[in-house]
Amino acid sequence: MIQIFITGGTFDKDYNYITGKLEFGETKVNDMLERGRCTAPHNVRTLMMIDSLEMTDPDREIIAHNVMRSEAKDIVITHGSDTMVKTACYLAKLNIPDKTVVLTGAMVPYAFGTSSDGFFNLGSALSFAQVLPPGVYVAMNGQYFKHDNVRKNRKSGYFESIESA
Repeated sequence: MIQIFITGGTFDKDYNYITGKLEFGETKVNDMLERGRCTAPHNVRTLMMIDSLEMTDPDREIIAHNVMRSEAKDIVITHGSDTMVKTACYLAKLNIPDKTVVLTGAMVPYAFGTSSDGFFNLGSALSFAQVLPPGVYVAMNGQYFKHDNVRKNRKSGYFESIESA
């Protein structure tokens, strides 16, 4: 069973045509799993719906608490890209035994259709969670990175290993 925890981020934002702003509604993950014909056993649970720039350490503690008490060995966390690495490092410091935790997100909201990378990133994260050894990872752009060897390149809009930068 793969546990999927939702925390918000661009991944789940909708465009409000009245205000012209990106806002949160319901998570898109269940729709994505259905559209992707996902047959891997999974459970989806929304922990919060916030922009990662607004995420605090108490929010990270909520995520950590849920990861630690989950019976699942494979865990995917949807997260905003701006502070995804910070949360990954926070979780890694807890030395979570026997669990593979993969954080993923999107640069473009899933609600924007084919221009979104969210669908691809979610599928990649689900696959990586099932095959990587226990640890904390970030899965973006078709790659996985160890929590301590990744950064978001704000100029290119891609995630990259620190070593190759």
